[in-house]
Formats: sequence, structure tokens, C-alpha cells
Amino acid sequence: MAKTKLRATKKGQKISIVLDVKDYEKLLDDLEELDSIRAYDAAKQSGEIPVPFDQALQEIERSGK
Repeated sequence: MAKTKLRATKKGQKISIVLDVKDYEKLLDDLEELDSIRAYDAAKQSGEIPVPFDQALQEIERSGK
């Protein structure tokens, strides 16, 4: 990660951070991946039987949603 700039008030209270666009985009990608991992973990722990993608699509189309 490139160097970041921290902005603070005169009293030293941190108020913002400035970072490179590439670093920001990487953070967003990492957060999206983490969200996917958490969703996968939650699905595994739910104990529900997985439904194949094609079957799920068919069920959605039949329900009209």
C-alpha cells in the first residue's frame, strides 16, 4: 500500500484519511471478497441443503418473482 495522509484537527482528533485510488479500489475488492467469504460461511453453518443454480432459477421463474 502506498503512503497515506492522515488529516486531524488542531487538537489532534483524526478526521479523515487520503489514500491512492489504487489502494482504495484494492480495499473495496478485499471487502467484497470478505463479504463473499462470510456469506459462504453462513450458508455452510445454516445446515440447509444447497439448491443447484439452474434449479433455483427455475423455481424463481415459476414463482413469478
